[in-house]
Amino acid sequence: MFVSTLVRSGALAALLVPSVGLAQSAPTTQLPPTATAAPPAASPSAAQPAPPAPSAATQTAVDQRIRALQSQLGITEAQMLLWTAFAQAMRDNAASTDALFAQRANAVASMSAVDNMHSYAQIARAYADNTERLATAFDSLYASLTDTQKQAADTLFREQASAAAQPRTRR
Repeated sequence: MFVSTLVRSGALAALLVPSVGLAQSAPTTQLPPTATAAPPAASPSAAQPAPPAPSAATQTAVDQRIRALQSQLGITEAQMLLWTAFAQAMRDNAASTDALFAQRANAVASMSAVDNMHSYAQIARAYADNTERLATAFDSLYASLTDTQKQAADTLFREQASAAAQPRTRR
């Protein structure tokens, strides 16, 4: 429940990383306290290890979203370097999120309530860190957009944020 609330509140992540929804549909599991993710890098410029490869479904969804956004924003050849960095941030975020949910799914059956809470905290930190990296990559890309492209991006993000803010029915 906490994760779905976190995802709903993260309009940027929901817009740009469709794997969040895919990962949530997997069985929820908890990581034991000893199975923690690598700490975030000390600075944004510090080299970070490559995330594990995401599932095929996640990879497909992310690639589709990247292509759709590229088309919707009308990315030009001159913007491709910044676009590529942004798209890679999306892929990296999807891979790391996918890995966390897979770890959680594999451990949930043996988790205590405390382990469960720590796992949620770990996922929340990963979402926050990933969203910050994505936003930083988007800052540079957005600055390179034409006024028309910025309008398209603003509209797209507003629409996604509005849709994400709508109450969802519970199962």
